[in-house]
Amino acid sequence: MSTIRVAVDGPSGAGKSTLARAAAAALGFLYVDTGAIYRTVGLSARDQGVDPGEETAVAAILPPLRIELRYDESGQQRMFLNSRDVSEEIRLPEISRYASAVSALPVVRDFLMETQRELARKHSVIMDGRDIGTVVLPDAEVKVFLTASAKVRAERRCRELEERGTPQPFAEVLQDIEDRDFRDTHREAAPLRQAEDAVLLDTSALDFQQSLEALLRIIRERMVL
Repeated sequence: MSTIRVAVDGPSGAGKSTLARAAAAALGFLYVDTGAIYRTVGLSARDQGVDPGEETAVAAILPPLRIELRYDESGQQRMFLNSRDVSEEIRLPEISRYASAVSALPVVRDFLMETQRELARKHSVIMDGRDIGTVVLPDAEVKVFLTASAKVRAERRCRELEERGTPQPFAEVLQDIEDRDFRDTHREAAPLRQAEDAVLLDTSALDFQQSLEALLRIIRERMVL
């Protein structure tokens, strides 16, 4: 069977990573968290004291970067920056802001584009991000736009941060999500939008299992069309 490409797009905090990872495991596909790749670039910018919104400065740090996606025994994606495992560090709230800024830069998106497409050529993948169905894999066999209300996404994010031991006030988390939604939908380079042929999946009123079942149903239906 030829490879199947599943593109899952949507706003920050919609649960794309968790659901896409679980769906990939259920289907035996490779899971690719593109947001983690951008977070790794953002982490590098922070570590080097570079303004993440300054394209010339960010462009200068890209050529030496060695960004690797590796998978542990459970199939979990791990991110490596210059041979250092940064999988936990890139999830810090501070890095979210850096990731959002660098992901808006065309030079960064061009730098990472081929890495993402190469994975989809070699494997059946479920790839999540902001522009997978519109830019990275415009010919993907399955496209899903996964979303939830800003309030629900903020509540979920607060629970996640608390579980990690890095709690933040709800109002602050909600503001961060609303700010990122605005940046992601208004940036010049590959703004967040639903692809015309994507299936909309709103999980505001669904729990995790219901959301996963809905996502798997969409993928399986599209795979047999």
